[in-house]
Amino acid sequence: MKADPAGVLTGVHYLDGDFACGEGAMAAGCRFVAGYPITPSTEVVERISRRFPMMGGTFIQMEDELASMAAVVGAAWTGTKSMTVTSGPGFSLMMENIGLGAMMETPCVVVNVQRGGPSTGLPTMAGQADMMQARWGSHGDYEPIALSPRSPQEAFDFTIDAFNLAEQYRVPVFVMMDECVGHMTEKVVIPPAEEIEIVPRKLTEKPPGEYLPYQNNGNKVPEFARAGDGYRFHTTGLTHDERGYPEMSEECQEKNVSRLLEKIRGSADKITRFVENETDGADVVVLSYGITARVARMGIDLARKKGVKVGEIRLEVVWPFPEKRIRELSKKVKAFVVPEINYGQMVLEVERCAAGRAGAILVPHAGGGVHDPESISSAILGAVK
Repeated sequence: MKADPAGVLTGVHYLDGDFACGEGAMAAGCRFVAGYPITPSTEVVERISRRFPMMGGTFIQMEDELASMAAVVGAAWTGTKSMTVTSGPGFSLMMENIGLGAMMETPCVVVNVQRGGPSTGLPTMAGQADMMQARWGSHGDYEPIALSPRSPQEAFDFTIDAFNLAEQYRVPVFVMMDECVGHMTEKVVIPPAEEIEIVPRKLTEKPPGEYLPYQNNGNKVPEFARAGDGYRFHTTGLTHDERGYPEMSEECQEKNVSRLLEKIRGSADKITRFVENETDGADVVVLSYGITARVARMGIDLARKKGVKVGEIRLEVVWPFPEKRIRELSKKVKAFVVPEINYGQMVLEVERCAAGRAGAILVPHAGGGVHDPESISSAILGAVK
């Protein structure tokens, strides 16, 4: 399906990442956004709130982040593509209702423009310390999808991808941006609507008497029906049967949770996405994401000038993590170097997948800025000594 021209601001623009993210949401067909102002994400909804009246969209400022996420879950069940935007402490507050969205299998998008923490931390400065929270933040077992743009152009592109993935797998999807990308201004090319592929809300064709909202249809993704279309069903955060009715049993819990996990794990090879450069014959591979990927490239260039064979993996989709590829490379390289604006999160996934076959070296940064490329280069050189 092609995008609705009403939401596509076709042309070449100079936008910051927050504005580009908002444009991506509108191009993807998002027509409901609920949020609460929080630095450095507020510009996303500022852009949307100005543009929504031109296309029949609804933006509502809620009383807090808990209510914002609840409103998004509710709006999504009307068949409307829905999103919320937040950062830091607001992301923490949304976690309970993100879990509700996961259990109800609600397609929606959550944008987190990361900043330095913990607590209030550095509201206007960069961080990448919410990556594990995106994976494990809400209680219980579920599998999220999360993307990490490194530029305003990718903020636009990846937000469209996030909505498409949400529709395809009926899950909340995260866009894990950071303050640097959110606030940097670069050229963003928005193509014509007819060149933008979007996944529409696929509604069931079954008659009301035959439709079950949580029936496994072979691909483990249930069909969707909009509230108000005459279908009688129940949806809840409780463990439920195929009708959506609560059923408190071990058997039903096993059936519920295993399907929630397998609909993502079973498609991980399709969802996982990364850019790989010069890993053949490399002694060291640098794995990075978001703004850090741009700085890492400079560190890689410095190390290559000193004769080190360095490969690169840049994560575009961070969850699911590319376990298979890291395991393969761990049999060939001496070490992975992982620069992050935190004190060790995605490096733990690298270490787990490498399983001792190759080292996993963290280049940490507490937040508030980006790495000095020399620190990444030094880590690469140290890995081959």
